Amino acid sequence: MKKWKKPLVALVAAAVVAFGAGSGVAVEASSKNPTTTTIAPKGKVAKKIRIGYFANVTHAAALVAVQQKTFEKYFKADKTKVEFTVFNAGPAVVEAMKGGAIDVSYIGPNPAITGFATTNGTLLRIIGGSTLNGAQLVVKPSINSIADLKGKTIATPQLGNTQDVAIRAYLKKQGLTTNITGGGDVAVTPTENANTLTLFKSGRLDGAWLPEPWSSRLVLEAGAKVLLDEKDIWAGNKFLTTHIIAAESFLKKFPGSVESFLRAHIETVDFISKKKNEVTVKSLIQAELVAKTGKALAVDVINRAWSNIIVSEDPVAKVLLDSANDAVDVGLLKLGAKGVTGIYDLRILNKIRLQQNPKFKKYQTAGLGLS
Repeated sequence: MKKWKKPLVALVAAAVVAFGAGSGVAVEASSKNPTTTTIAPKGKVAKKIRIGYFANVTHAAALVAVQQKTFEKYFKADKTKVEFTVFNAGPAVVEAMKGGAIDVSYIGPNPAITGFATTNGTLLRIIGGSTLNGAQLVVKPSINSIADLKGKTIATPQLGNTQDVAIRAYLKKQGLTTNITGGGDVAVTPTENANTLTLFKSGRLDGAWLPEPWSSRLVLEAGAKVLLDEKDIWAGNKFLTTHIIAAESFLKKFPGSVESFLRAHIETVDFISKKKNEVTVKSLIQAELVAKTGKALAVDVINRAWSNIIVSEDPVAKVLLDSANDAVDVGLLKLGAKGVTGIYDLRILNKIRLQQNPKFKKYQTAGLGLS
């Protein structure tokens, strides 16, 4: 009986707290009565939430969650209708949010920065991370150095998107010029990803700076080679590819819906992160790609792409300012005196993780918002 020294009432309280941590509410034992619980209100919920994402491997958390109907599971209790929109690149998401057509979306860092800066910080907030790494500069086999890119044509997914900013900033640091009309030492041509593959195969493009799975598709299906993996130019070999934004007005009005969204996202990230689920995760990604694009990836493509990304809710805020400065440096963004200060609101993300694990170390915003 020695192992039952702990008072029964304390065991009951601990069990209640543990249940509450995973149930979507904050549960604490009362100091007067350890079996009494106080449930913090979740916040107002919306009748409908509109969620955006891309049919890309770099949006793996979204693809898996949609296939598993994880969002619907969490929003069912709220009686919230869920609608999804698939985008091709980040700037389109920002325009949709400006037009009031999207509430929460997976997106790359630079379009989010642009959306925040061009609206004086009124449009959106970054509420969590989703994917690290997973972008490469792939080129014709005859190109052996960055200097060889002079006079060549390189594609990116969309003007001002994360990869578009990345290549322009990198080339400038290497002494090569670009401009938004396709001129300069290197012609950077924003092109839809599917068209990039076709144009590269036909010889009309010399290369492309692309997210997964498109960089892998050019390598494995079109004979391209990797000239540069973007992670190699970032400290610690990690950079932000995808995070999550919420319309500031939606976050303010319906924090309960944002919490439900993040709980679904966190559950999905945790599922993906378990090595034993890798085969299932890839199958779910393939199923969602088929549903949205009509075609699955070749096995070697998804395996290569998967090996190049890290699915994580960590927003790695410390790299965001570098991305913003890069956009300014290449003439794609103007920052006011405020810069990107205030762009983060990680309070709900941290709240959920702390409920699940009181020893959790909160995600920080590098001075750029609330945590």
